[in-house]
Amino acid sequence: MTVRRVVPNVRSEAMRESREFYGLLGFEEVMNQGWIMTLASTANPTAQISVLTHDETGPVVPDVSVEVDDVDAVYAAMCDRGAEIVHSLRDEEWGVRRFFVRDPNGRVINVLSHRR
Repeated sequence: MTVRRVVPNVRSEAMRESREFYGLLGFEEVMNQGWIMTLASTANPTAQISVLTHDETGPVVPDVSVEVDDVDAVYAAMCDRGAEIVHSLRDEEWGVRRFFVRDPNGRVINVLSHRR
């Protein structure tokens, strides 16, 4: 399994202010769905942060998003291990296949792959 990127998720009701703040750190908006905005480094596009008001289809705002090359294999491994699945594996309308799993520290991890 290959990890493609790891993106911290920040819950915020101040989307515009967050975009401006992180812009001062060298980030620019690369995606905005209204409820989630992803900002990427202008020098290193895989260095990203997502700002969310809520999660459109998930039960909670995940703490971290981990993009992998094979989300189905990771889901199967997590289920085999008995990990707590917080949001079942599904295809989302915005082009990702994902699930949420709780890590041993109680953090919710959004594990995803982009659909091709």
